[in-house]
Amino acid sequence: MPVNPVAPARFALLCVALGASGIAAPAAAQDLSLSGTARLRYEAIDGQARAGFNTADDLVNLRTILLAEYKHGPVRLVAELWDSRVYGGDDGTPITTSEVNTAELVQAFVEFRAKDPLGAGSNFSLQAGRFLLNLGSRRLVAADDYRNTTNGYTGLRADLGWQGGWKASLVYTLPQQRRPDAPADLRDNKVAPDREGFDLVLWGGLVSRARTIGPATLEASFFHLAERDRPGRPTRDRSLNTASLRLIGDPAPGRADFEIEGIVQRGRVSTGLSASAPRQQVAAWFAHAEAGYTFASGWKPRIAIEYDHASGDRPGGHNTRFDTLFGMRRADLGPSGLYNAFGRANFISPGLRIEATPDKNTDWMTTLRPIWLAAAEDSFSTTGVRDPAGRSGSFAGTQIDARLRHQLTKALKLELDAVLLAKGRFLRDAPNPPPGKWTKYASVNLTAAF
Repeated sequence: MPVNPVAPARFALLCVALGASGIAAPAAAQDLSLSGTARLRYEAIDGQARAGFNTADDLVNLRTILLAEYKHGPVRLVAELWDSRVYGGDDGTPITTSEVNTAELVQAFVEFRAKDPLGAGSNFSLQAGRFLLNLGSRRLVAADDYRNTTNGYTGLRADLGWQGGWKASLVYTLPQQRRPDAPADLRDNKVAPDREGFDLVLWGGLVSRARTIGPATLEASFFHLAERDRPGRPTRDRSLNTASLRLIGDPAPGRADFEIEGIVQRGRVSTGLSASAPRQQVAAWFAHAEAGYTFASGWKPRIAIEYDHASGDRPGGHNTRFDTLFGMRRADLGPSGLYNAFGRANFISPGLRIEATPDKNTDWMTTLRPIWLAAAEDSFSTTGVRDPAGRSGSFAGTQIDARLRHQLTKALKLELDAVLLAKGRFLRDAPNPPPGKWTKYASVNLTAAF
């Protein structure tokens, strides 16, 4: 495999620095930890739902993560190297920077923690450098673990907790732009350092309070995304303000649970990538609601009813297609990878979810979702299939999604994922859908920890 001459060297130097951080060697050995994971995935699809790709395809993914962590008193230093590669693709395989990012130092930060800064029971932490983010529901800012690569951010993060169950997180970041991004370079697993710059900025935060309404937690968030062109990188020039309000009653054996989240998005976006493309006002939104119950005996099954609605772009001069920013999809909607057809844009979908934990080493999940387009004139979710005239109906199809995870040994974990999508009228009759009435997807994932 080709080796990045920059990132591994930076990682090695930082590991040495972590181990020699101004204290005696025996203490350093106790405070420094090194670990890693390697995940091998084989995935295959038949009846691809996304436009422009092979109807049938398969791919091998390999993701290796090396982590060095040093803790001493209130200070923590972290370096994490990600190496994400794929094998077996061709010109028609949907390979992007979501699959390939070779030998990249995704995390390299220093963190300072303080106890009781606002009185007894309060806490504060500050991170500076490169880091991962999982905030709130993860529908706007997340590091999706199913995906072969991750979202990294460079900047500052501050977390504060105080009495009464209050917590707050604030961020000012430059999201890492994964490189290379040319299709041929990605297929060849070529190495290029990621970049960050003020042409792409994400800032904002969230505040939450436990037991606001009975046992439920109330959470509010706001994020601003600012994006502009730079030489060789045309963009949609997004300037988006995204605000959410969320109420959560967490699952527990023998108890009902619920979650309600509403997200409103305003701002401006260009209609295309050219510098002369006109700008449109944005008026988009997303809603999620679910109610479930977890049984206390046996496999502790949880049954939940869900509803998701992401606005699509309708005629009228405004852009009304919801933008999920850096949100995850696997936990709510379905796998990424070769499937990647169901994202948080232009859809309406009720759902039934069943989860269970047969033993401490095993869990499984199954969902059933009929799916409609929220706007018949817009492309369906993340498929690229579109009927600008809106004459192909609005029913996209019915998706069955299943996942089984089992800890084989202390260091080895198996995950099986499968999706069956029965294509509805829209995915069969629109002007540009791939052929076939069914989409069948499966993956086998084996993760080793060391």
